[in-house]
Amino acid sequence: MSTLHFRRVERRRTPRVAVFADLTIQGYAENNEKFKVQTRTLSVSGHGGMTIMDAGLALGQTLLVTNENSGQKTECKVVSLRPAGDGKSIVAFEFMGACANFWKMTFPSQGAKPLRRVTPATVNP
Repeated sequence: MSTLHFRRVERRRTPRVAVFADLTIQGYAENNEKFKVQTRTLSVSGHGGMTIMDAGLALGQTLLVTNENSGQKTECKVVSLRPAGDGKSIVAFEFMGACANFWKMTFPSQGAKPLRRVTPATVNP
């Protein structure tokens, strides 16, 4: 009997890009204590980002995220939490409202093929 393997359907509205942006994230931990942490993104998309944090967070929690490079602030919602070791979590968040170019970059359109590095053709002497 053969096993069928299915690739997960891409659900992102814009591709995720590995960009390191400095952030300040504010919110309330699970114990209702206010926190403010400085961190850096692991990746970003046109609709949110991903970072590592050690504050006790919950799915659906609201955060205030500040892009330290531009000073722009926006409210975000925690959409994914995964253990990262050392008591930290990989936190994925999405913007709660329309966020005019929060990352100050342009993303490829949905369904666009990733760019490939082209190596120059070798010339035989």
